[in-house]
Amino acid sequence: MDSTFDPTAWSGVMLGTTALFAGIGALRKPGAWRTMLEEVEKSPALQFLCGMLELVIGTVVYLANPWVPADLLSCVLKAMGGAMMLEALMILGFVDIYSQFWLRTLTHMHRGWALTTSLFGLVLAAISAARFT
Repeated sequence: MDSTFDPTAWSGVMLGTTALFAGIGALRKPGAWRTMLEEVEKSPALQFLCGMLELVIGTVVYLANPWVPADLLSCVLKAMGGAMMLEALMILGFVDIYSQFWLRTLTHMHRGWALTTSLFGLVLAAISAARFT
């Protein structure tokens, strides 16, 4: 394997870019996240697909990033991967309870969540991309 490949940088850039553009999309189309959550809550097939997809992505992020206390970005990404796996299990087992929390939160704080997601994504992508130089 090429020794210049940095899985931490790549996973951070990809997760950050995804979060940035998901937030932008939510700002462009207010209510889109709420609609998606409502659709997932109503469909057992979507619940399973969303849970499994997040479980796979979370597992890949978790396994790709070693726990090296001197490398803060790697530790943050490993923790994010673990949190994604836990969230996926919540979706698979308790979507009715879990989705209600988010539906209530998105009703009052939609713009705040979208801005926070965009800002987090931008920071994560920028910090991760800096590792390429």
